[in-house]
Amino acid sequence: MDPSDGRRKELGAFLRARREKVSPQQAGLPALGRRRTPGLRREEVAQLAGIGTTWYTWLEQGRAAGVSDQVLEAVARVLDLTEAERRHMLVLADRAPVHRAPPITVGPEQIAVLEQLLPFPAAIQDDAYEIVATNRSYRYLFSDLDAYPVEERNCAWLMFTDPVWRGSLVEEERVLPEIVGRLRAHLAEHHDDPRWSTLVERLREKSEDFRRLWEHHEVADERPRRRVYASPRAGLLTVHFQSLWIDRRSGARLVVMSPADALTRERLERHAALLEAAPAWTAREDVVTSLAG
Repeated sequence: MDPSDGRRKELGAFLRARREKVSPQQAGLPALGRRRTPGLRREEVAQLAGIGTTWYTWLEQGRAAGVSDQVLEAVARVLDLTEAERRHMLVLADRAPVHRAPPITVGPEQIAVLEQLLPFPAAIQDDAYEIVATNRSYRYLFSDLDAYPVEERNCAWLMFTDPVWRGSLVEEERVLPEIVGRLRAHLAEHHDDPRWSTLVERLREKSEDFRRLWEHHEVADERPRRRVYASPRAGLLTVHFQSLWIDRRSGARLVVMSPADALTRERLERHAALLEAAPAWTAREDVVTSLAG
């Protein structure tokens, strides 16, 4: 299949999933009798967006090429898309710039930040969730991350396949869909990078929960979130989970868990104190630039 054909089909599946979540009342339409279709009908979306029903049907069927920005914006308005969902729609329609990411690197300035954030857990990862560097609080928060094979040091992979990491999620019904939603959004922007499709296929093969959530076509953004973890080593933790850009070109992000309450701060400080003999940071050798100077 031509890559553009694949993206158009993905766009159609995404719009269909979003349409089925919008009720007539939300769209300002009267509720008339029993409906066999969940959410809005195709002809209702077309009417509200001011486009032809046949054209919108082709859009959901992945048959519409060269869709204009005006049509997409009208559909986004009717479906009440979030900013992340709107961006995802534009990427799938080839209406948003997408850049091939250069290899991720970690320099002395990033290492210094990881150290300075102690005792708070912090890591550097790319937007495919590959964890490439950590401070010791993050490394040992759930288990010894460095004990895992390099190809498994991926937050999405571990949260769906590793019992210890999965068991740390107190609110997995909220966190796991967010992970899948962000991964879907990033995948669309890296459709020509095989490691993305490989990760998704590995997760679909290994995790029934991932397969189920992937079929929902949800999209999520990277805004800070409040999360609760049950760390086997540090105890129950309520943190502000933040993902901050380091380098947009490579997708490098700084992930930080800062305490949301005094008890969590105390537990993180105690956890860090028990690890003082361990190196302050570790990183994948293939991503570290010279630390000289």
